[in-house]
Amino acid sequence: MEDFVASKNIKIPQTLDDLIAGLYEAFSSDRVNVDYVHTLMSLYKSNPTEWKKFAKFDPHRYTRNLADGGNGKFNLIVLCWGEGQGSSIHSHADAHCFMKVLDGQLKESLYDWPEEEGQHMHKKAENIYKKNGVAYINDSLGLHRIENPSHSDTAVSLHLYCPAFDMCQCFDERTGHKHNSRVTFYSKYGERTPFCKFTDAVNDVMGGYTYDGHVPENN
Repeated sequence: MEDFVASKNIKIPQTLDDLIAGLYEAFSSDRVNVDYVHTLMSLYKSNPTEWKKFAKFDPHRYTRNLADGGNGKFNLIVLCWGEGQGSSIHSHADAHCFMKVLDGQLKESLYDWPEEEGQHMHKKAENIYKKNGVAYINDSLGLHRIENPSHSDTAVSLHLYCPAFDMCQCFDERTGHKHNSRVTFYSKYGERTPFCKFTDAVNDVMGGYTYDGHVPENN
């Protein structure tokens, strides 16, 4: 990483504000340098005093909290995971997705796209990301599910999506059946958003579940 940082003349972000400024610069052109952004996010060392204003938890599901709108080029979002909470298997609407763990640890399960409905989806890998670890995915790499495997500790992660999107596909692991799901925000810039309708919360990819070793499937 040191050679890459030197060759790309990356300024190491000392604060979250530094990271955001670096991301604005990285996305100032139309071309996304995945390695550059991945390295930039890796170089930032998590400091809870800088992101705690965005960290809002819900006892029933994990939350997506908008930290920065990226001047229309990207969204930077703080996700808060209660004990055992996790996502559905989902796609990323042809966007780049970077995930940095700010606190705790998260488990990523990677899946192949289902070839046809009616078949159990193939899990091709599992990864554990600890504090300051960074992951990357896009739809060409497959689908994934994110979970907080701990029953005693919460977790917080920083996600960057480029371009931003408000709809993706969720999948039933047992059958490969997919449905469209809205992607909503629990809060924006540290302020709670108006409570959405119950049906919206249920259909939201961020509705999630509590992880007890068994993952509930989408119906």
